[in-house]
Amino acid sequence: MVTGDDVRVMVLAGGLSYERDVSLRSGRRAVDALRAAGIQAEMRDADVALLPSLQEDPPDAVVIALHGATGEDGSLRGVLDLCGIPYVGCDARASRLAWDKPSAKSRLREAGIPTPDWVALPHDRFSELGAVAVLDRIVDRLGLPLMVKPAQGGSGLGAAVVREDTALPAAMVGCFAYDSTALVEKFVPGKDVAVSIIDLGSGPEALPTVEIVPRDGVYDYAARYTAGLTTWHAPARLSESVAAQVAETALAAHKALGLRDLSRVDLIVPEDGGAPQVLGINVSPGMTETSLLPLAVQAAGQDLGQILSTLVERAVARAAA
Repeated sequence: MVTGDDVRVMVLAGGLSYERDVSLRSGRRAVDALRAAGIQAEMRDADVALLPSLQEDPPDAVVIALHGATGEDGSLRGVLDLCGIPYVGCDARASRLAWDKPSAKSRLREAGIPTPDWVALPHDRFSELGAVAVLDRIVDRLGLPLMVKPAQGGSGLGAAVVREDTALPAAMVGCFAYDSTALVEKFVPGKDVAVSIIDLGSGPEALPTVEIVPRDGVYDYAARYTAGLTTWHAPARLSESVAAQVAETALAAHKALGLRDLSRVDLIVPEDGGAPQVLGINVSPGMTETSLLPLAVQAAGQDLGQILSTLVERAVARAAA
């Protein structure tokens, strides 16, 4: 196990995405957890001063607590690779794949992992082909209700459930405010759950599943980060057999996308008793007081700081190999 005398860790948080505030909260919690585990840790923003700082005084390892494009689209990881600085989490290629939801869903389908039917629609095609005709065809193909969300993005920003066809145009407009491509997905009624995956050296393992119960039925940005709008159950209220199936599906998704160290897989357990379906995979899970990874760590009786310090140790060892 690494100690504070062995390694100095930089936690990257902030950035310029819509999720900046959440990222800063995640970063502060990660720093606190690492320090409590005896690790020297500091938080830095991902701004114009970052690269000079990395060159002048490089840390031994980086923990990425950036949400949104900066932390999840692979670009920052590519820069860290160029600088020769080890970091916790998957490489740039896997990060790019997971970040783009249509690409990730295609890979899941190729691997035989259930995910709701979908259509990815760039804003330009939406306008060129005629909004009304396109939306009518989507409803004919996928039916109602639908889930509309940005093809790239997180924290529920720009996401909406559409239960009537008359509400679809407004949902698309709201989605395009956050991304140039909308992912329109068949809405599957059921239990929203999340499985955090960690690999401490003996292969990826699933932490206890967290069940998400938003007060208004939709796990959007407000429901995620406003006290009182969501109830979480850790472990989730699932039968032993269903819980095992959910964990197995999450692990399969983690492996299919070539991820490493840690991830969070969001799934729906259909109310009709069908197989769990993967909704998305996050390679930079939140670590705020209402985030799902820390809830899962607590439910497992583990310590977040010890987990992060072990992942740092593994990142340093990879770079030295």
